[in-house]
Amino acid sequence: MFVLGVDPGVSRCGYAVLEARPRGARAVAIGVLTTAPSDPLPVRLAELQIELRSLLADFQPSAVALERVLFQQNVRTAISVGQASGIAMAEAAACGCDVAQYSPNEVKEAVAGYGGATKEQVQDMVQTLLGLAERPRPADAADAAAIALCHLAVAPVHAAAERATTIGGPS
Repeated sequence: MFVLGVDPGVSRCGYAVLEARPRGARAVAIGVLTTAPSDPLPVRLAELQIELRSLLADFQPSAVALERVLFQQNVRTAISVGQASGIAMAEAAACGCDVAQYSPNEVKEAVAGYGGATKEQVQDMVQTLLGLAERPRPADAADAAAIALCHLAVAPVHAAAERATTIGGPS
């Protein structure tokens, strides 16, 4: 099973494709999709859509995990992150993938064991958990890997809770 982690953004969109294995996740692809800030926004969004569609076609993940867009100081940044996130979710849904969103604190908690972990601590844990020779760079790529690792850690717990609720839940 493959999971595509996405750290959404229009200028830089981090991605990581991880394979779930019994001995731990394996990194299949980690990188960043970029668009030229000088191009008009619709062109940049179309480029991002094409690249995300290509990743989905190449790796055929069963799930796509994204960082949830939360309040940010810079409204323009929040809007562009939301636009990139929307494209990723729509493309994933169109491919039949499960789509999950996690807050930055949920990702840090799942990967580093502490919701207030620093970027460097998260990058170190991504490197360790995936058995990489060095930290994934740039930070957007490491964040995408952390989001995918979070999904691999959290999704089975959510699925078990849902099954328990369905089987023995209130009538």
